[in-house]
Amino acid sequence: MIDSTTEVKETMQDDTTSSAAEVDFTERYSEVIGKVNETLDKVDWSQVGRIGKASGVLLAVIVAQILIKGVLDTINLLPIVPGLLELLGLVVVGNWSWNNLTTGEKRSAVMAKIQTLRKEYLS
Repeated sequence: MIDSTTEVKETMQDDTTSSAAEVDFTERYSEVIGKVNETLDKVDWSQVGRIGKASGVLLAVIVAQILIKGVLDTINLLPIVPGLLELLGLVVVGNWSWNNLTTGEKRSAVMAKIQTLRKEYLS
């Protein structure tokens, strides 16, 4: 008999405590939402488009770098592929050098192209 009475009292106290906690949570929630709304009202929304674009580009670059790193790590796990890619790089550099650096005229053309690019992008 004593146990059942004690259980009823504890249940009633738990209900009172939970309803008080709900009221506290509701008040705190409305207070936080009010502060968030005040802060959002202070934001200059005309500048958000520019910031959003910059953030989007930055996010896209980060995601692209993560994907590229994953692909390169996967390629490096294969036993023969890294060596073949290095050989391919040497062949491409050798081919470009043969096509663009074998005669004085070709070297002059490459230097002129570099000077043009330098003026275009650095000036």
